[in-house]
Amino acid sequence: METAGFDYLLPPELVAADPAEDRDAARLMVLDRTTGARKHAQFLDLLDYLPAASLLVLNDTRVFPARLRGRKVSGGAVEFLVTRRISIQTVEGGGFVERWEGLTRGLGRDAGTIECARGVRIDAIERHPGGAGWASWRATGPGPSLLAALEEIGEIPLPPYIEAARRRAGRPVARPEDRARYQTVYAAEPGAVAAPTAGLHFTPELLAAVTEAGHEIAFVTLEVGPGTFRPVKTDDPSLHVMDAERFRISAAAAAAVAGARAADRPVVAVGTTVVRTLEASARAHGGAVVAGDGSTDLFLLPGARFEVITDLITNFHLPRSTLLMLVAAFAGRERVLEAYAEAVQLGYRFYSYGDAMFIRGAGQ
Repeated sequence: METAGFDYLLPPELVAADPAEDRDAARLMVLDRTTGARKHAQFLDLLDYLPAASLLVLNDTRVFPARLRGRKVSGGAVEFLVTRRISIQTVEGGGFVERWEGLTRGLGRDAGTIECARGVRIDAIERHPGGAGWASWRATGPGPSLLAALEEIGEIPLPPYIEAARRRAGRPVARPEDRARYQTVYAAEPGAVAAPTAGLHFTPELLAAVTEAGHEIAFVTLEVGPGTFRPVKTDDPSLHVMDAERFRISAAAAAAVAGARAADRPVVAVGTTVVRTLEASARAHGGAVVAGDGSTDLFLLPGARFEVITDLITNFHLPRSTLLMLVAAFAGRERVLEAYAEAVQLGYRFYSYGDAMFIRGAGQ
């Protein structure tokens, strides 16, 4: 197996720069996991294809405004992608001192103190060896926390391919509506720097219709990190190392999954992040999905066995990406690449703001 085997040609104009006008108006390719047969619909038709009494598991992580801009004493611009808080300390009289880590751009060798908006300051920067752009730093400022400050001064960190698509079209990269549209309607738990994009297609009305039709919905949380965009650079994909991401499975979600499996009902993962959460838990607990917090660097390649999920709703992913490899592991590499080729031919829209695919399990 070679990384080059997960490549495909995609015209740049098929990279979605913006979401569909209505969330559930995106196109939906329905792929049979066993036969490779394909149908074409809209996402709002999802109920026509869900197998009876399905359990849909969704990732309720919330994208926080993790992009922070500032300036060095020299006046040079610096950009941070805030990813993980290491420690927090409140200051008497109001204020915070926190230790963070994440990605940086424009630091130079001697960064000094970085001044941001609203009195936020970044200093004591320590670069991490072996990780381009990775650093840790101390953040100080007024208010309860940097997270609270980011709600006012931070920006939603759009994926680089959306920014590139907008630049190609000669349009502004940052748009105010991204705060709402690059977020699922059920987002609840802040901590992600990228959206679980398969869930972007759901509306409150569609979710209500799902339960009214006799299906069940459960939520897990996986904090999507920047590693989701990290390309596989090794010729052998099995040598690629995934970034670990934190997840949480509630007692209610674990019980819902156990109940569905006991009744031989379909478990439909809405997005690759849900796949990794459920399959990581099952691998750690003898096949059972167990409530609790954890982290996973699970990398699923063709040949992997899926313990929990029977069906998958997902978007169309980048060539040579770990996400495409996971989808290929679930439905077969050749079958998935054939479906992608047809999607290109039919003008489907790709990546985070693009169209969706529903991969149906065997015997449905």
